[in-house]
Amino acid sequence: MLSYDHVNEIVIEVENVSAGIQSHPSSNQVFQENVLLDSSINMVSSISDIDVTDSLTVSKRHDQKGNWVLRFSTPLNESMSQTLHSLECMGIDTPGSSHETVQGQKLIASLIPMTSRDRIKAIRNQPRTMEEKRNLRKIVDKEKSKQPHHILQLNCCVQCLHSISQAYRRSKGSLSEILNSISLWQKTLKIIGGKFGTSVLSYFNFLRWLLKFNIFSFILNFGFIIIPQFTMAEKNTLQFTGLEFFTGVGYFRDTVMYYGFYTNSTIQHGNSGASYNMQLAYIFTIGACLTTCFFSLLFSMARYFRNNFINPHIYSGGITKLIFCWDFTVTHEKAVKLKQKNLSTEIRENLSELRQEKAKLTFNQQLTRFSAYVVSWVVSTGVAIACCVAVYYLAEYNLEFLKTHKNPGAVLLLPFVVSCINLAVPRIYSMFRLVERYEMPRHKVYVLLIRNIFLKISIIGILCYYWLNTVALSGEECWETLIGQEIYRLLLMDFVFSLADSFLGEFLRRIIGMQLIKSLGVQEFDIARNVLELIYAQTLVWIGIFFCPLLPFIQMIMLFIMFYAKNVSLMMNFQPPSKAWRASQMMTFFIFLLFFPSFTGVLCTLAITIWRLKPSADCGPFRGLPFFIHSIYSWIDTLSTRPGYLWVVWIYQNLIGSVHFFFILTLIVLIITYLYWQITEGRKIMIRLLHEQIINEGKDKMFLIEKLIKLHDMEKKANSSSLVLERGEVEQQGSLHLGEHDGSPDLRFRRSVQEGNPRV
Repeated sequence: MLSYDHVNEIVIEVENVSAGIQSHPSSNQVFQENVLLDSSINMVSSISDIDVTDSLTVSKRHDQKGNWVLRFSTPLNESMSQTLHSLECMGIDTPGSSHETVQGQKLIASLIPMTSRDRIKAIRNQPRTMEEKRNLRKIVDKEKSKQPHHILQLNCCVQCLHSISQAYRRSKGSLSEILNSISLWQKTLKIIGGKFGTSVLSYFNFLRWLLKFNIFSFILNFGFIIIPQFTMAEKNTLQFTGLEFFTGVGYFRDTVMYYGFYTNSTIQHGNSGASYNMQLAYIFTIGACLTTCFFSLLFSMARYFRNNFINPHIYSGGITKLIFCWDFTVTHEKAVKLKQKNLSTEIRENLSELRQEKAKLTFNQQLTRFSAYVVSWVVSTGVAIACCVAVYYLAEYNLEFLKTHKNPGAVLLLPFVVSCINLAVPRIYSMFRLVERYEMPRHKVYVLLIRNIFLKISIIGILCYYWLNTVALSGEECWETLIGQEIYRLLLMDFVFSLADSFLGEFLRRIIGMQLIKSLGVQEFDIARNVLELIYAQTLVWIGIFFCPLLPFIQMIMLFIMFYAKNVSLMMNFQPPSKAWRASQMMTFFIFLLFFPSFTGVLCTLAITIWRLKPSADCGPFRGLPFFIHSIYSWIDTLSTRPGYLWVVWIYQNLIGSVHFFFILTLIVLIITYLYWQITEGRKIMIRLLHEQIINEGKDKMFLIEKLIKLHDMEKKANSSSLVLERGEVEQQGSLHLGEHDGSPDLRFRRSVQEGNPRV
């Protein structure tokens, strides 16, 4: 242990050393003493600014107790004095007080063998000021750098692993910063969230999330399907008229946009070049794209579910937002105002949910409301069924209609009718809120989402039935390209109707509400209808990606334009929600609807296409095959003749092609899902119980404080009453003694002086 007894001396106390050992030290003991002495000198060097390895700076001797005494020169003493003074201010490792010295030495000794990450965490958890923590870190770093070479060699592996992990964390942080810097529409989303709240913001977040999906799908298709086909493409001899942008036929038919343009041959440049099988590339690329979307949807649902349903902060009521969330690095005036608006909106949403209570209704009121719900559901279901029947009969007679009408615009009849239904019926559903009158805005949005998803998915299901049972079996020359053109027209018509509704319909609604019928007022943003438009369009893209590989690129452009169109319309034609409500859990519900029934329906449709339908004989990469899946069968048969690829054949036969494997895998997934659900339910119950316990403890403390205050007031009253009584008794006794001693005042003065001062 280090301490100083003189001005220029530091005493090293050697404990548990017997007299025999001190008088006759062995070579091993001398080595240990030298190591201890060197570490002590390094310790002195680390806490001072002067190197003490010079013999003129330090000298050593033994005192009477057998301890070592290091004597330093005056410059080092001044540096040590300043350092020790600063350490005394920090409360560590100072020789002024023995207990603080021991604690400081133990702290430094415990920090030295730690890794940099653990050391930083330990220093950060110390109850000290920032300056004291910085000084402590510098002292530990200096001491660690002065360690002997053999100790550094022992820690080399640990430091190497730590440096690798640190480099990984830094690269991960840099990558996240780069992704955040190139993330689209950050400022715009903050403005929307600050003005309209998280409910409207959830729509724009969902739109941006879908845009990322389509960017990934386009990159995958462009790299593995479109670019190889460009190397084999022939010149297009058809004339471009501009009508192709609306109909999708004509010039676009003989381009990489549709399935029928792709070759079924193996691409090979030169005799010795590597071959590229377009059949395998086409089916594997589409499969990889859908598989990635499947796992991305699962991961996103799990992440949003954990953040919005399991984490404890959802039960805190957002109070921490009010107290602890201000970012003092925000200095720009506009950024400060935007931050304030965001915080006020979030706090208003949280408080509105806390204040909303279920209204107590009478029996007649409950019966009336229940009847309104039943009638609304019956009417909405009847309207959806009528629309589906109309689409079914129109689709059945669509082929005959196209054969009799040679006008190029005739192909737009079916997409036009479907788009009109998708535009008008959701507005009828939105009018049911006048009858249902839900207390919670979230319930109204959920009901509208369910009604709209039932309508739109039913229409898509009827169209898929029409394509797979009528168009595919009609004997057309290239039925895959016809389906791709139908999906392109549906997607384009839906986009045109959405733009027209944003710039014309919503604008007229604002004019009517502000100028003509002022009782209507300014409308609010319909989240359910707009979200279902995105889900409907994305479902068409996933179905059509097999028949039109460029659909993700088209959807990218449409989503990009739609974001700005909806943003302009939102700022001009809408008002913030009249009832503020927190929509953090809406994103989870949106992704769930996108996964089921949208994405699962897409998988079923493509599975029927690949396993049950016969490809066209004159176009496409699978021409001449009995089924699309036979390209995989032929590839497996080819690999089975090559000994080096038998492991691929075994994986396909025992895993991918085995029904039992998928049954066991599904069972395992269901068990894991059930266990995870039970764990989350248990955590939610525990969080609620702990929250209630904290509230009860706060009430107990308030009760005890009130009792203490009452006891304190009672003691004050008792003390004041006793003090008044004592004063009264003293005054009575004083008046009695005053008459007795009136004749000898000088004598009493002399006695008091003599008693206070004996010398007198």
